[in-house]
Amino acid sequence: MDKFNEPFFQTDAAARAKIESVRWPNGPVCGKCGEAERRYATKKEGRWRCGNPECRKDFTVTTGTVMESSHIGLHKWLLAFYLLSSSKKGMSSHQLMRSLDVTYKSAWFLSHRVREAMKAGGLAAPMGGDGGIVEMDEAYHGKVEHPVRTRRKDLPPPTKRGKGGPAGKRAIISLVERGGSVRSFHVPVADKKTVNKIMTENVAKESRLHTDESQLYTDAKKHVTQHETVNHSAHEYARDDVTTNSVEGYFGIFKRGFNGIYQHCREKHLHRYLAEYDFRYNHRIKLGYSDLARTLAAVKGAEGKRLTYRRPHSSLV
Repeated sequence: MDKFNEPFFQTDAAARAKIESVRWPNGPVCGKCGEAERRYATKKEGRWRCGNPECRKDFTVTTGTVMESSHIGLHKWLLAFYLLSSSKKGMSSHQLMRSLDVTYKSAWFLSHRVREAMKAGGLAAPMGGDGGIVEMDEAYHGKVEHPVRTRRKDLPPPTKRGKGGPAGKRAIISLVERGGSVRSFHVPVADKKTVNKIMTENVAKESRLHTDESQLYTDAKKHVTQHETVNHSAHEYARDDVTTNSVEGYFGIFKRGFNGIYQHCREKHLHRYLAEYDFRYNHRIKLGYSDLARTLAAVKGAEGKRLTYRRPHSSLV
């Protein structure tokens, strides 16, 4: 049977039931106060009233999520989650517009809110640990929209082989746990101070850190048990199990997706696109996720997040 013939992709009622099974496996929970015991069904399908005397607010399964207050059908929301979760290199808003038969404004609205749902939340545990391998590298993609002019003496130190790396481009730093997950960061500048901060906050001290020969990582031994490098300038890409191929592979997926699918995004949105690529990588088939399981994980991630883009006297931007 065609995957798009699933009932929850066809009607809002079936989509609501599917989302409720993901968000409320033990029954409805008030999205305003968190009350899970006292609630009452109202005459309107899918709407509940909180029984907490201090709350008494009406709520639905979309309350407190990126889907709240949206007039787009829930089955189209689920389709948007599925299409963005199952497309390895992403899906443009124009393609989403054609697939869902909505306006471009609605497609743009949907895609950015799905990306917000994909963003990892909470305090993440350090990567690696107990001899685990973490690969770290930086990439530069797309021109900085508002470059800051500085005097030559104030320029950041060189990155690789004595040459300036950023060259007016947006800097991205990624960490990949060998055989596991990725974390990506869009930073104003990829300098040693920034690299050390990301390393300290995200990599366990007991880890083995693999990088290239960049001068950015010369302080790594202060933060991890073992720092090993490969010398790309000498055409060395692997030595025994020392390599940065995993993080380079992640950057390859990201760059091919951006060059072929998205082509351009404003810099203020780049962190959300990185969250999208991180999410798909962290829920890939090799880690046991099917397209549907990945979709439902994104729906679950919509909980507790809002994205309005409201501006005075302005429509959605």
